[in-house]
Amino acid sequence: MDKLIRNRGLLLSLGSMAVLSGCAQQPQEQKKPNIVFIFADDMGYGDVSAFNENSKIQTTNIDRIANEGVAFTDAHSSSSVSTPSRYSLLTGRYNWRSDLKSGVLMGYNKALIAPDRRTIASVLGDQGYQTACIGKWHLGWDWNNIEAGKDSVDFSKPITNGPTTRGFDYFYGIIASLDMAPYVYVENDMPTALPDRETVNDGMKYWRKGPTASDFDHEQTLPNFINRAVDYIHDKSKDDKPFYLYLPLPAPHTPILPIKEYQGKSGLNPYGDFVLMVDDMVGKVMNALKEAGVDDNTILVFSTDNGCSPQAKFDELQEKGHYPSYIYRGHKADLFDGGHRIPCAVRWPAKIKPHTVNQTVCLTDFFATFATIADYQLKDSEGEDSYNILPLLLNEKEGDVIREATVHHSINGDFTIRKGEWKLLLSPSSGGWSFPKPGTDDEVIKTLPLIQLYNMKTDPAEKNNVYAEHPEVVKELKDLMIKYVKEGRSTPGTPQKNDGPEVWKQLSWMEE
Repeated sequence: MDKLIRNRGLLLSLGSMAVLSGCAQQPQEQKKPNIVFIFADDMGYGDVSAFNENSKIQTTNIDRIANEGVAFTDAHSSSSVSTPSRYSLLTGRYNWRSDLKSGVLMGYNKALIAPDRRTIASVLGDQGYQTACIGKWHLGWDWNNIEAGKDSVDFSKPITNGPTTRGFDYFYGIIASLDMAPYVYVENDMPTALPDRETVNDGMKYWRKGPTASDFDHEQTLPNFINRAVDYIHDKSKDDKPFYLYLPLPAPHTPILPIKEYQGKSGLNPYGDFVLMVDDMVGKVMNALKEAGVDDNTILVFSTDNGCSPQAKFDELQEKGHYPSYIYRGHKADLFDGGHRIPCAVRWPAKIKPHTVNQTVCLTDFFATFATIADYQLKDSEGEDSYNILPLLLNEKEGDVIREATVHHSINGDFTIRKGEWKLLLSPSSGGWSFPKPGTDDEVIKTLPLIQLYNMKTDPAEKNNVYAEHPEVVKELKDLMIKYVKEGRSTPGTPQKNDGPEVWKQLSWMEE
């Protein structure tokens, strides 16, 4: 059986302790590392050339992070859509344990993270970090007067239950995706300008009609966030305290808006151009860290919230030899790996030597990892699905498996669980937008087995459902999934309670 390593109570080796706090012989303790987490939106595993040897998009800056640090080839989001992935990243808890059992939030929804739920920003703040979020929030907040309806929102008044109440000292950004109204920047808790018009567009530049602030320009949103992130890095690098900058980008999600200098640059289509623009924005952040003199002792993470969206126009890209999901089946919203397998790379020049990690990790794991780096031990009610992957970052004990198993969730709220080479889908469908698609392909779905089992080592494209040949594997994974649901956690510790009802409709398989 694979040896399990857990962060709670983990005794670091003397070498690792030196990494975290500096050697005792040093006259002055080294400052804890800064942390910058760049979180792209709807970018596929195959869109990053460091992970796809046949990629037609050369992401030179993201590749630098992977080539100069650690590249995770089997990294996953907890969900194949946006809001739930962000919830899991910030809380270290599977998204389906929240009140949101399927789908995503929209631009007028209230806060999803409960007021008493600790986030990684809360933890790091308590450990002496300056914390900031610049970009796309997509976890809800309360607009002023929202109780009277979205048409009655008073944008001249502060919001409540926003990022500054969930652990961040500073926030500048938008409430949801760039195609979700209202289109209003908020700095800390205050809208920066009042709406003076309504806007709408269509096609690959699609966004929903809605109120738009006088200082809001869809095309300039990504550069705006990056410029502010660069300013933040230069400013906070002057302080003695370390900083944590969470930088959730609104791109390359729709509306697909590469600015003029990138249009046509990829030779593929506007989505390919937009990915190149994102890569250049990553380069600007890297340059800022170097210019500020903090590059060496900054942990820089690049990852994405889920797989590529079909809005990228897969047919156009594939005609030119580019596959956003690489060799994997499906895309955003799905249970298949194309929905939740993501590019993930971490660079920390002072401590990480270039290497590759091939074992499964999840976005939830950054909660426990950053907590460990900040010398904080998680309580049982924190990061219930988060494993400390610091040994993998430092290339220690690569042969030891960190995670027992990993659960993924689709836009429909369906489940899949992966352990080692085996992946069990507790659904006959994709659970998302690819074939067989619920609601569209229901006649086909009725003829399919209720579950799917794939060997990801021999069948990474998930073509051959072998559930009938391996009933013992099906039982093991199903029993483990039931345990994770009932105990409110997937890590060792005191059982916790999931939010909302104990049983909901997407758990019907538990009774089958």
